[in-house]
Amino acid sequence: MSRADEIFIDTCKNIIENGFWDTELDVRPKWLDGTPAHTVKKFCIVNRYDLQKEFPIVTLRRTAFKSAIDEILWIWQKKSNNVHDLNSHIWDSWADETGSIGKAYGYQLGVKHKYKEGEFDQVDRVLYDLKHSPQSRRIMTNIYVHQDLHEMNLYPCAYSMTFNVSGDTLNGILNQRSNDVLTANNWNVVQYAVLMHMLAQVSGLKVGELVHVIADAHIYDRHVPIVEKILENPKYPAPKFWINPEIKNFYDFTVDDFKLIDYEFTKLEDKIEVAV
Repeated sequence: MSRADEIFIDTCKNIIENGFWDTELDVRPKWLDGTPAHTVKKFCIVNRYDLQKEFPIVTLRRTAFKSAIDEILWIWQKKSNNVHDLNSHIWDSWADETGSIGKAYGYQLGVKHKYKEGEFDQVDRVLYDLKHSPQSRRIMTNIYVHQDLHEMNLYPCAYSMTFNVSGDTLNGILNQRSNDVLTANNWNVVQYAVLMHMLAQVSGLKVGELVHVIADAHIYDRHVPIVEKILENPKYPAPKFWINPEIKNFYDFTVDDFKLIDYEFTKLEDKIEVAV
């Protein structure tokens, strides 16, 4: 099985066997029928993925590789907060009549800030530092901007990246305040693994380790039986990851510049409802 499968299994078992149930609490999320969506959770899950060894996608079930990349490009490359710039409908529940999700996600990455070196948005600042001062311990992004939270239709879940270069190797830490493990855990890992590969390639670096830190890792009550079934599925080796080696500019990447070779997985028969 892939290393991502092992980590996913361990994470899910830890949550289900040792987690805290919020069944007696008043919770914000609801199911489509209006029923409160309760969870079992673990505080501060930390998972590490060595991107030099394999691409961290689970085989226990399919992770929608192209759609995951489309969303990360929507946020980090297009710096958009409008669902009309996205090719999937995963954000529709949080969009207004114009398609906007408010001052969230891509909007924050696109806001320009003044530095002694010039004016940059957060993504361009990262790109600049990786090329001009890779030894810096200040290469990071943050989209959890308190002054704008009241204008966000959803507070950011994956809210910060910290990058660190050791020699010629790029490592990164993804901080996430909340993670719906069944629907989004491997989705987020795949996205930020791809982002790490993109940034490393255009900066002349090797990709290294992705560390995923989750403050509240949870499984929803209606998801527990699905998770337990998935954990018994067949496991396959990790697929090979291909990134177009010709791309040297971060903003030139498209979804078609990434491929998985020999990706085997078990088809998920159950419909996964998303709590809103």
